[in-house]
Amino acid sequence: MAGSDPTATPAAGPDTVKILVAGGFGVGKTTMVGSVSEIAPLRTEEPLTVAGLGVDDLRGIEEKRATTVALDFGRITVSDDLVLYLFGTPGQQRFWFMWNDLALGALGAVVLLDVRRPETSFAAIDFFERRGIPFVVAVNGFHGHHPYPPEEIRESLALPEDVPVLLCDARERESCRDVLIALIDRLIARVAG
Repeated sequence: MAGSDPTATPAAGPDTVKILVAGGFGVGKTTMVGSVSEIAPLRTEEPLTVAGLGVDDLRGIEEKRATTVALDFGRITVSDDLVLYLFGTPGQQRFWFMWNDLALGALGAVVLLDVRRPETSFAAIDFFERRGIPFVVAVNGFHGHHPYPPEEIRESLALPEDVPVLLCDARERESCRDVLIALIDRLIARVAG
């Protein structure tokens, strides 16, 4: 090719960081990935059907009409040198077998929590603790409602002091951005420490 230097080193692409967004069924994972992604997110949502009756617990989320059956995917370009890839996990227990594959190569995670149903996020917290994957807990304030302060939530979940607990709204880009910044700060501190 004319004008190209055969001895030149090809430009390296940006570093990429894989982040999981996890939590129970209906906590707002798809919403979070979609609100913060710079690209149209990949979604694998399917309508809830009668097959889920008696299997899916819709208490507190009766208005839910669809569910993620594989993953959500979004991207955030932080700089020319850094790109975040977000992978939203499915929340229903029958799809948890995919979490191990989704976690491969992940540097960290956001565990979304719905204070109306905190027990739906216990499995996600346990998953990341057992694998030593750093995470933050983001309390999704449905309809802007945050009835409990972060320290009370930390205590009720028996989380160590080094796990950030943040209040957020999964519908708001800036709120989700702040959660991801807290996770990146935690990852940097872990490497530096």
